[in-house]
Amino acid sequence: MQMAQPRTAVSSLLRSSSSRIILASPSHVRCLATPASTQSTFSRTLDDGPSFDEFVSDNVPEKVILGNTSQPRLPSFLKTSIPTGSSFTKIKKDLRGLKLHTVCEEARCPNIGDCWGGKEGASEEEGRRAATATIMLMGDTCTRGCRFCSVKTSRAPPPLDPHEPEHTAEAISRWGLGYIVLTSVDRDDLVDGGAHHFAETIQKIKQKAPHILVEALTGDFAGNLEHVSLVAKSGLDVYAHNIETVETLTPFVRDRRATFRQSIAVLQRAKQEGVRVTKTSMMLGVGENEEQVMDALRELRKVDVDVVTFGQYMRPTKRHMKVDRYVEPAEFDKWKQVAEDMGFLYVASGPLVRSSYKAGEFFIENVLRGKAAERKTKTLIADRSLDTRSLSS
Repeated sequence: MQMAQPRTAVSSLLRSSSSRIILASPSHVRCLATPASTQSTFSRTLDDGPSFDEFVSDNVPEKVILGNTSQPRLPSFLKTSIPTGSSFTKIKKDLRGLKLHTVCEEARCPNIGDCWGGKEGASEEEGRRAATATIMLMGDTCTRGCRFCSVKTSRAPPPLDPHEPEHTAEAISRWGLGYIVLTSVDRDDLVDGGAHHFAETIQKIKQKAPHILVEALTGDFAGNLEHVSLVAKSGLDVYAHNIETVETLTPFVRDRRATFRQSIAVLQRAKQEGVRVTKTSMMLGVGENEEQVMDALRELRKVDVDVVTFGQYMRPTKRHMKVDRYVEPAEFDKWKQVAEDMGFLYVASGPLVRSSYKAGEFFIENVLRGKAAERKTKTLIADRSLDTRSLSS
């Protein structure tokens, strides 16, 4: 009996403690500042879609639209396969080993597999010679911010590498190409916009490998035509500068420091300096109309531009301007015919065509080498004619 008393005391203590705990419950309830939505957007989309019974029955809807429907969907003719192949891998390895930057990678070009892929079944040497790569000089950071371009930007890019012209020329001469395209980021932070650096690179390439044809795709050098002349007289074979779009849309597509008239002046000065081939490129699908494209082509012919390319604008990331429309291949064919009828030497036009495009460069290479052979023949004929006259007199 004496042992029962402690149990009774413990039981009564627990009962009293329990009652005290209950009485000490909080006097307020914690709530969310903003009431949660009763149903998420995803849940509502699922509820609005086909039910399980519809899936297992014959009454299945033709299609279910998910995602952003406000923008045009990418057509099948703009979809490219993932680049593969021994030639592609070899060229990429070559570039890494030579420490060369390419705009093909920096600008996420959709043709990289085509241009680097070489010829199917060809040897490594043949594949390398059939490839096209656009080497980017003066670093990978631009001082401008065009709304279509994915190259990174900064007001103060790293300083130029003074050894880059020599290293680039050495690398290209050892690479074994017959045609090379050089381009660069805009460098408004430099007094000459990088013109001397560009010209020095071209001169060194020509010294080390005179047989290589060099195309220079330059910026506008802030409208300083003396800097344009410096590059144009450096020994290059093709001077390229892209107008990118029609005059009306230029302020909304390109950086505000670039203007349509400034680009026309660059192309005109290059031709005046004796460059054999001048070249430019336009994007379609950014909001232009037919008359605006025609006006742009007329302005290009006024300054004797030889080559023009048309390609579809492709939005690199969601941070860049939206695609206005996807242009059908038939419309690209039409612009090719229109430009050829206007007297352009060569026109490349298609959804995936870009300024530096393998097929176009192959044609230009043949034209330039043909011009050189024709000029050499004319010189030989003139020399023989002169010798004949000398003998007869």
